[in-house]
Amino acid sequence: MKALFRFALRFIPRKYLQRISTVGLKIFSIFYIGKEVKCNVCESEYRKFMPYGRVKSRENALCPNCQSLERHRVMWMFLKEKTNFFTSKLSVLHVAPEICFIKKFKSLKNLDYKTADIESPWADIKMDIMDIPLGDNSFDVVFCNHVLEHVDSDLIALKEFYRILKPGGWAILQSPIYYHLETTYEDPNITDPKEREKHFGQDDHQRIFGRDYADRLRKGGFIVEPDNMVKRFSKEELFKFGYEDHETIYLCKKPG
Repeated sequence: MKALFRFALRFIPRKYLQRISTVGLKIFSIFYIGKEVKCNVCESEYRKFMPYGRVKSRENALCPNCQSLERHRVMWMFLKEKTNFFTSKLSVLHVAPEICFIKKFKSLKNLDYKTADIESPWADIKMDIMDIPLGDNSFDVVFCNHVLEHVDSDLIALKEFYRILKPGGWAILQSPIYYHLETTYEDPNITDPKEREKHFGQDDHQRIFGRDYADRLRKGGFIVEPDNMVKRFSKEELFKFGYEDHETIYLCKKPG
């Protein structure tokens, strides 16, 4: 089963994989019946979460029902506990929208919610985050997870996000971080897909972020507040809710 998942993630284009994954996961979920883990996004319970990973599978990662991953469940917890996302009237732009969030966010009456992506079949707006076709000071909230490692210039994209945020607005901009690296590693001269996979972990990645990630976000103009709220959980709790103990939320604020 793990080999099948890895094959699908590596070789089926994302825009097609998103369309077929829901039905496929529902079928596989019968092998995970139980109550040992609980997804805080959809409230489903299983024996454990499904493995997930494009190159190397992570155990206890993917919710078979809503397709949330570890980072999504941590973000949901953060939004619930530490923001006004579910209570205030907010205009929201969600870039590369995750399937586990789309219906949930669209159902919230307090949100003016828009999705955007360069290829996603669910996106309201087709766009490149380095050239966002939207006006200055347009949104209260921006989400963009696991995209900045793909683009030619993360700094240009960050400045675009800063531009479209209203003063006092905030963004959650997550990326995979390699904590053993002090600084981000990138080389624009590496263009061959096989070489990119060798150097950056995936053939469509342009860089791997290091421990300087927050500093790179600040270069876009943001006030950055890292939050590692998962550190409060025990090992048993981390397993039950499918959190990773190193997942840090990077809250990026535009001064008001």
